Amino acid sequence: WPSIYVGIDVIVNQETPPHLDKVSAPSLLDLLVSLGTHDAQFHVSDLGPIFSYQPGTMIYLAGKLLHHSV
Repeated sequence: WPSIYVGIDVIVNQETPPHLDKVSAPSLLDLLVSLGTHDAQFHVSDLGPIFSYQPGTMIYLAGKLLHHSV
């Protein structure tokens, strides 16, 4: 189907270590969506805050510029 997005990654039942998104464009934001049933936290290590990342959460992030993890 047609999409306005350049790429889609699906991560299921995994923790992600702090990383930068290699494929993202530095001038664009990535959309992260949390679905399912879990209790997780989203950490932006370059900025310091830790956010609740419960099902239904949507985060826009400059993933190529900011280290982040779940």
